Amino acid sequence: MTAQDPTLEVPLDVGQGEPLVILHGFGMRPDTYGGLARLLAERCRVLIPDLFALRGRWRYEDVVGALAATLEQRGLERVTLVGHSFGGGIELGYASRHPHRVRELVFSDTLAVAREWRLSTEVARHPTRLLRLATPRASVSFLRCWVDHPRQLADAAWWAFTSARERDSRAVARAGIPAHVLWANRDSVLSRPDGMRFAEELGATFTVAARSDGRPVDHDWMFLRPDLFVTVLDDIDQGVLT
Repeated sequence: MTAQDPTLEVPLDVGQGEPLVILHGFGMRPDTYGGLARLLAERCRVLIPDLFALRGRWRYEDVVGALAATLEQRGLERVTLVGHSFGGGIELGYASRHPHRVRELVFSDTLAVAREWRLSTEVARHPTRLLRLATPRASVSFLRCWVDHPRQLADAAWWAFTSARERDSRAVARAGIPAHVLWANRDSVLSRPDGMRFAEELGATFTVAARSDGRPVDHDWMFLRPDLFVTVLDDIDQGVLT
């Protein structure tokens, strides 16, 4: 990493205390997670960089490097990372390359270990089909992101489809970074067995989120039910929010 490395835009930076960085899902925007950021900001400093607001081609290594440069520029020596869905792949890459700069890892309904991410084929061939799998709020965010960054989303989708994450998972496990994998009890987008295998490779805890009223919790719960997400973080009770 050099002084010339690009940095990411950070539209949301709220609260004070220990830094917690949220890495958003595919086609999502930082402001989609605004409600969660405000809840967490009562306890810590919350930053949400924009993973797609980049010039030119979207390249995985460039984004991981830009994340590192962004955190360094802001003087953040060690952070807790929370990655949702696609963002978990960026989180894993950063942690495997900079384990000394990571305090704790939380993965929510993430890419996990599957090599061929089925959603990426929908994006690459028929991007509007993704909207059928999304909640209204996610659909609006995706449409805005697609209008602003179509090339970057297509590049990112191809990376998700062709990349393997086992090497990074092993590196994080060897580094002994505390890690937790959270999963919606009825995720209609990603496979729970895949998430369980990912947690096993990381040596991470695995927690299934459920609502007390018995209603299903789906893929977008991190920003649709931020109160539930914070409750699950509290239940982990491993220092994520302290």
